[in-house]
Amino acid sequence: MRRSGIGLGAVVVVAVSGNLALLPARQQSEIVVRTACSCPRQLPLARAADEFALTAVLLFLAATVIRWLRDPASPLCIADLNVALAVIGLLSGTILTGLILTPLGRRSGGHMNPAVTVALWLMGVFPGRSVLPYVLAQLAGSAAGIGLGWLAWGRAVSSSQIAFAAIRPAPTWQAVAVFLAEAGCMFVLVLVVALFLSHPGIARLLPYVIGLFVGLAIALLGPRSGGSVNPARQFGPAALSGQTNYLWIYLVAPMLGAVLGAALQHLIIRRSHARRPRTYKMCG
Repeated sequence: MRRSGIGLGAVVVVAVSGNLALLPARQQSEIVVRTACSCPRQLPLARAADEFALTAVLLFLAATVIRWLRDPASPLCIADLNVALAVIGLLSGTILTGLILTPLGRRSGGHMNPAVTVALWLMGVFPGRSVLPYVLAQLAGSAAGIGLGWLAWGRAVSSSQIAFAAIRPAPTWQAVAVFLAEAGCMFVLVLVVALFLSHPGIARLLPYVIGLFVGLAIALLGPRSGGSVNPARQFGPAALSGQTNYLWIYLVAPMLGAVLGAALQHLIIRRSHARRPRTYKMCG
């Protein structure tokens, strides 16, 4: 029986001569892809600290935007929920893109989302040993950011209208519908991220695509499922406000969507020999 793949001898030839031309074309491409897609065994804890800071800023600004646009006492209050969420989506997407492109975002990868971190690990471009530090940093940053918002804006943030920027689904939406919407949205986002990170020529556009995607999710799903698409987005607000009825959905559903999206990405690669993601960094 003939064995496929790259043998030890071929690897030795490459290592000694440094000349990929000595190998068949298919084996050359396999070596190039594996080398390009390799990831470090573990990232420094400073990168998790970057994620903490980024997520804290993201949630602080989310609380600030919602405080000014949804507080009835605010001169900038937008009474119509659909219009308000469209504006909040636009601002949130812009903020997210900006944070990804900051020096902190470029160093850590600019995830700010535990589901994104898990998806990139499952796709083989993020080190498994750094998943837990990243996820814990993102969740802690969520709570810290909302806490800072409370300190900055006081009762305006803790009022029943704002409720620490906690997300709530529409009364007409059942738990199953909310779960499917959140999981499905993350499923699509993971495939989008994988597509852009697989093509270096367009990877630099990913921060803008993510901002647009999240902005549209908030505008379209906000009045319905809540439009979280990020466990860290709801963790801090729910913990401080005590509104934990749907918290398990906002934590679990995006994670499931991430797992399914990564699984489909692997299937696409096996079936169609598509390119693999090259990096865990959202800025390409």
